[in-house]
Amino acid sequence: MKYTYIALTALLLGATSCKKMVEPKVYSYLTDDNAFLTLSDAKAAVNGVYARLKQPSGRSDAWMYYAGFQVTISDLTTDIGHASSGGDVGLMSDCQWAPANTYLAFAWQHQYKLVTDANIAMYHIPKINILTDAQKNQFLAELRFLRALGYVDLTDAFGPVILVTDETVAKNQVTPQYEVPVPVTPVSEINKLIISDLEFAAKNLPVNYVNNPIYGSNDIGRATKGAALSLLCKLYMREHEWQKALDLTNEVMKLGYALYPSYADLFAERNKWCVESIFSALADPLNDAVEIMNHFGPINNPQVRDRWQYFAVTWYFWNTFEANDDRKQMFYYDYVGTDGLHYMQAPAGQTQPPANFYYMADVATTKFADPHGSTTYYDGHVFPILRYADILLSRAEILNELNGPTQEAIDLVNQVKGRSHATLLGAAGTFTKDKLRDAILQERGWEFFFECKRRQDLIRMGKYESVVNAYLTAVKKVPSIQIARDKYFPYPQAQVDLNQHLNNGDRRH
Repeated sequence: MKYTYIALTALLLGATSCKKMVEPKVYSYLTDDNAFLTLSDAKAAVNGVYARLKQPSGRSDAWMYYAGFQVTISDLTTDIGHASSGGDVGLMSDCQWAPANTYLAFAWQHQYKLVTDANIAMYHIPKINILTDAQKNQFLAELRFLRALGYVDLTDAFGPVILVTDETVAKNQVTPQYEVPVPVTPVSEINKLIISDLEFAAKNLPVNYVNNPIYGSNDIGRATKGAALSLLCKLYMREHEWQKALDLTNEVMKLGYALYPSYADLFAERNKWCVESIFSALADPLNDAVEIMNHFGPINNPQVRDRWQYFAVTWYFWNTFEANDDRKQMFYYDYVGTDGLHYMQAPAGQTQPPANFYYMADVATTKFADPHGSTTYYDGHVFPILRYADILLSRAEILNELNGPTQEAIDLVNQVKGRSHATLLGAAGTFTKDKLRDAILQERGWEFFFECKRRQDLIRMGKYESVVNAYLTAVKKVPSIQIARDKYFPYPQAQVDLNQHLNNGDRRH
């Protein structure tokens, strides 16, 4: 039986003896038998799994799952994201990663923490006798959605990975085998679990939590039917099962979502939830604050002070926005800093700034550094994981893959463009299938920068090698991407050292 103790620190006993120690007094303990007994215990277990989306990395900062290492592996490894701070994050943004890179280790560790916590809760909650079937189904549906999310992220990043489930927890209760090396499972097999989890979640989760009988309040941010259907749609798109994905967009579009009127206000810190939100990692500056603004905020800015510009966008990407596109203004691209210098992009052909100027290596975004938001070290920014604009652009992509350019696909893209006053696409007849695919890919970049989608989009559309190598060449870096090798990241070296089945000798798939 496993125990967790809450004990007093041992104190020295008396001045005459510094060797004899006071036995720690145990005030309470948790075991497998008493940790899962009540409705409150079940809710706490489920909430703890959600908390993994903002779980600190083990260091002294609130290093988020999505707004930390997931951005690193999804955006910085493309033409969009850049880190000028050097070190392992700089290597990722230069596409020079290796198995020992810290961010690959973070991704593996925390994606598995999410999966493992979900598995543990899924094993124990059905054994709580006082719960009704409706309560059990609600909790299991949330947990299965979260487990599916973890496995989508794991297989996006690493391909074949180790499959652990609540059945693994059950077996370890009888015969613990924590140190036995486990073989990896093919992506196709893991997909079966993801699909099963998401179908169960879609069947058992509510559309929203207004007047919910189990939670008793409108608990925004919890997994919903729409979240499960949307994530399943994204999985089918990854596997190019276009008709299944199209059918799911039909279902999601019936659930009442819509585009929020303003792109800028969509990401305001005060806007925790809105009609466009499908699933997000929520935070509150007073209760469970994060450090998103610290990592994304601009350097020496007079509005958003004392931030690090740790994650920034490449000028190469920023320059692709049209001047009339509202999304181009979502950046700190030209300002006089707190040090009196003029911060800006270097003019073409210039590398050395004149007196009183500072040429920034990259550009910070207001998307996660709201100038009207928190002014403290920790903030309450929300990180969007699934939103309705993604469903609209996904449907446009699916229609194009199935039928080539259609007016419906064009209209879907133009809905998203129109919200930001960007120039609309022309008639369907002016596009070929390939040209419309490229236009949708470009639109997804403009719409979803720093939302952990770019690398997956490029891979799905067969553009990862060409687009990223073109960027690396343009900025005089080594064009190093080889899709046969780099579709998946190498397994983290620490995991390879522990498990003989994780072999980076040949990661070609």
